[in-house]
Amino acid sequence: MIYLDSAATTFQKPPSVRTAVLRAMRTMSSPGRGGYASAQAAEETLFRCRSLAAQLFGAAGEEQVVFTASATEGLNIAIRSLVPPRGRVVVSGYEHNAVTRTLHALEAEVAVAASPPFVPEAAVEAFRRALALGADAAVCTHVSNVFGCVLPIEEIAGLCRAAGVPLIVDAAQSAGVLPLDLNALGAAFIAMPGHKGLYGPQGTGLLLCAHEAQPLRCGGTGSESLRQEMPDFLPDRLEAGTHNVPGIAGLAAGLAFVRRITPERIAAHERTLLRRAAEGLRTIPGVTVYAPRDEAQQAGALSFTAAGRTCEDVARALAERGIAVRAGLHCAPFAHRTAGTLEGGGTVRLSVSAFSRAQEIDAFLTHLRAILTR
Repeated sequence: MIYLDSAATTFQKPPSVRTAVLRAMRTMSSPGRGGYASAQAAEETLFRCRSLAAQLFGAAGEEQVVFTASATEGLNIAIRSLVPPRGRVVVSGYEHNAVTRTLHALEAEVAVAASPPFVPEAAVEAFRRALALGADAAVCTHVSNVFGCVLPIEEIAGLCRAAGVPLIVDAAQSAGVLPLDLNALGAAFIAMPGHKGLYGPQGTGLLLCAHEAQPLRCGGTGSESLRQEMPDFLPDRLEAGTHNVPGIAGLAAGLAFVRRITPERIAAHERTLLRRAAEGLRTIPGVTVYAPRDEAQQAGALSFTAAGRTCEDVARALAERGIAVRAGLHCAPFAHRTAGTLEGGGTVRLSVSAFSRAQEIDAFLTHLRAILTR
């Protein structure tokens, strides 16, 4: 199989991730629940994972790194901590349903700072106008999961700081690829999955917290067991229940892999592949490619449509030839509405990782030409 759906999950993992998961299952129990060897080993693994994340993402301390089951869970915590029912929130035009459905459940007034893809100055101006009217919070994805367009998060964060509006960053597609610094951005929260650009297992995620947070669930934490309120300190306040120790062990190995290779080298590799794919797609009659001329404005993912063919048909035909891509709305109807691809049913998306290769892009292009010229 040629796997080109890493924006959903990086299917290929470093061998160290698999090894760490299996070792944890053999040697670790529950952290914070005992002084015996297997509990201490679990505690040490969690601390190591927090430390790696804090160093990589500019958190002031390990306690600001909270384990979640996904970026979705982290975004729910962040949004519900900042946005009151029927509050006003400014969002980009590229938000995932993890953001928009949560805001809908809160009956929030959503102001969409819409801008065309790959036009960063337009995104900044759209946020400037929307923030001028006031807001309880702002949410901005760093990279669109549909088009791979990089939003100017540093400039948007500066606007939020100037307006006194707390910012939530969805780093689902940028963590492990683009620079992210919690302290430098001054963001209230940054949410990210473990199973994409951090190369950890599914069912893992991180929430970086620089703001007071409200727990989504209550329960045991191994700390302050006598009191019936959740602890008032991080990370315990947000981590009720038994940790996913094997998953966190794998995530720590994934973070170590990213740190060793470096996000800069991973980003350069992915951009080389996306440029190769975009150039090839532009040579196929009837194909519309959503890619910038400046490759620095794109990361990880590339979308296209084919005239006269639904995106699902194209993806199905590629799957029959052993090529995995994604088709449709990609859980982000706001992004398609912003870019004008909603009425057509979305796009076909290919997305790459550190393990993707140039020959796989070439094989994808060869098969796509054959499919579209039948």
